[in-house]
Amino acid sequence: MCSYCGCDQITIIGRFMAEHVDVINALTALRAACHADDRPAVVPAVDAMIHVLDPHTHAEEVGLFTVMRRDPVFTDHIASLCAEHTQLDDVLAEIRGGAHERFDAFEHALRVHIDREDNGLFPAAAVAMSGADWDEIEELTPAPGSFRS
Repeated sequence: MCSYCGCDQITIIGRFMAEHVDVINALTALRAACHADDRPAVVPAVDAMIHVLDPHTHAEEVGLFTVMRRDPVFTDHIASLCAEHTQLDDVLAEIRGGAHERFDAFEHALRVHIDREDNGLFPAAAVAMSGADWDEIEELTPAPGSFRS
């Protein structure tokens, strides 16, 4: 989590950073189940991860990412973050299907992805977005708990 620029004081950025903490916390049960190759424990651990990850990535994509991608400076970066969301979902599906050895790659990719957002995109958004942009982002972003995967 970014702790140097204050971007977490912007309501939506603070929310996304807090959700990143929830996502990282969900790794604990998944890691234990995968490292033990405990399939009966892996499935609910993957489902718990999906329960926190899917609404989060959806909210980012339909709110902040939608507005930021209009600026050509951010278009490619946003596209790469969206692709990472898809890749993370794909690896989670593989893990759920029995590829428990993919957990370490999933965790690494997830942590790198979160770092790119917390320490790259979010501080950039704080500088680049205007008041009207934030109003639109807030309007487009679903409330926590309103998304069902």
